[in-house]
Amino acid sequence: MNNINYGRTIMRLLAYFKLFKFRTSLALLLVLVSSAVSVASATFLRLLIDDFITPLLGDQHPVFDALFQALAILAVIYATGVLSTFISKRLMITVSQLIMKRIRDHLFAHMQKLPVKYFDRKEHGDIMSHYTNDVDTLNMMLTDGLPQLLSTVVTVIVVLGTMLYLDVPLTIVVVLGALVMLWITKKVGGKATHHFFRQQESIGALDGYIEEMIHGQKVVQVFGREQHSIEQFAHLNHELFENSTTANKYSNILMPVNANLATLIYVLVAIAGGAMSISGWNEGLTLGSIAAFLSLSRNFTMPIAEISSQINMFVVALAGAQRIFNLMDERPEEDEGRVTLEQDPQGSGWAWRLENGSTVRLAGKVEFKDVCFSYDGKKQVLQGITLYAKPGQKLAFVGATGAGKTTVANLLNRFYDITEGEIIYDGINIQRIRKADLRRSLGIVLQDTHLFSGTVADNIRYGRLDATDEEVMQAAKLSYAASFIERLPDGYQTQLDGNGNGLSQGQSQLLAIARSAIANPPVMILDEATSSIDTRTEALVQKGMDNLMDHRTVFVIAHRLSTVRNSDAIMVMDKGRIKERGDHRQLISEKGIYYQLYTGAFEWE
Repeated sequence: MNNINYGRTIMRLLAYFKLFKFRTSLALLLVLVSSAVSVASATFLRLLIDDFITPLLGDQHPVFDALFQALAILAVIYATGVLSTFISKRLMITVSQLIMKRIRDHLFAHMQKLPVKYFDRKEHGDIMSHYTNDVDTLNMMLTDGLPQLLSTVVTVIVVLGTMLYLDVPLTIVVVLGALVMLWITKKVGGKATHHFFRQQESIGALDGYIEEMIHGQKVVQVFGREQHSIEQFAHLNHELFENSTTANKYSNILMPVNANLATLIYVLVAIAGGAMSISGWNEGLTLGSIAAFLSLSRNFTMPIAEISSQINMFVVALAGAQRIFNLMDERPEEDEGRVTLEQDPQGSGWAWRLENGSTVRLAGKVEFKDVCFSYDGKKQVLQGITLYAKPGQKLAFVGATGAGKTTVANLLNRFYDITEGEIIYDGINIQRIRKADLRRSLGIVLQDTHLFSGTVADNIRYGRLDATDEEVMQAAKLSYAASFIERLPDGYQTQLDGNGNGLSQGQSQLLAIARSAIANPPVMILDEATSSIDTRTEALVQKGMDNLMDHRTVFVIAHRLSTVRNSDAIMVMDKGRIKERGDHRQLISEKGIYYQLYTGAFEWE
């Protein structure tokens, strides 16, 4: 369990306030005015009692004009305080919301720069918890807690100075009581800190499990694992319950304890002040001075009690802030590439702009030279992979699950970097190519499709945002998706929600293929692209694929051997190595692993 670095987290939060210096400074100034008014009203109370009320008590014909004027001045002082408090809180709320917007922008922008391996090892629900729970708790603190904290700090400092000016002995009584309150707050609040951070982690784990169960609910019901899921949820929920209960148990006792201490300090000041005045030990301590001091002591201790009651808010918010900053501190995807992709200056199409300024036409020639790779640095997933694909060739990879087929596609996209060897693209080491440009030149259709909320046309156009409606329809025809799209209620303008709810898995796959087709890349990667399509649809898609693969280099990863028969070369992979290679006829004639797989005489273990 990570510990909260309060100082570093607070300093990073304060850095955001520097972005809005004027409004923050004005709010602080108004807080100072509000605190000054609080002190002025208390000291004016002394003047009111000693100079206006007390003389009238012994006067048989009192004149109240001076008293009314004094009360009018007091009303103006209070009105100034109310107005200052109102404006300062409005300003702080505005600044807080601007800061929250900036934090969310930074968080999401940074997330886009993270490597794929980060999302592979983190639960999606836990990542979502940063945007929901962690941001919400931080928002609550900045909107409600921080303005009150600023007001409390300023008020306590100003009131302390005024109390010292009025009477030092009584000030010592108040300060000693306040130190006891702070000591209790530190002891009890410190015990809550540990459990509040664990609470945030428990919420992230619970959110991750719920998200996983929602996506896998059909599987849960098919295998009758509802009770097991309930037990797992109950375990995670119990951990959250234990951490939340313990944390709130400590934090919630602070307010009543400190409030009672504040009342006790008030009584002690009244007793001590009265005793000093009656005994004559402090002749300058008048009735008005005692009344003013009692008001000031209340202004000094009550804010401390109120802030201590919100210690849970601050601790939870700082825990959430550290989780947010931990995500922001994740190392972004490194990109040392300098070769970029641009329109070919010598004709149509695209070209690579090299470091020296020269250009190389984008053709789609790919070579793997003795490539090795490991995800964890221990187990080798690929070992000594060597292959080449000429422009326009179709290469297929077949093999058991875990043989390394999809890893080849991940390495070509540089979702992961190779451990040894080289991958050469149009004669350029792909590590020299800027990742965004490299991926722009590649089209990929995954086994698990993902459709976004929006129209069918928007989902196809996601492959190239500036594509026209005609190009969208042409891509749909090439991928044989047009026939089912035209039967939808609104055709290409049909709204899709929830990752393509309402479409079959095969239809979603066809849209993903159309999306890749409209990008018109010179190299395409089809990772089990037809695995979710029935045999009849597969035949249609295969025709569309033949159109898409014309003049393109294509890598096909497949379990269905029928989809790779027309490949120029077939790589049979096993345990990270290429065991056989050749076209369909050649591999059949050799009567090796591929022949046995194709004829059904052999199955992968």
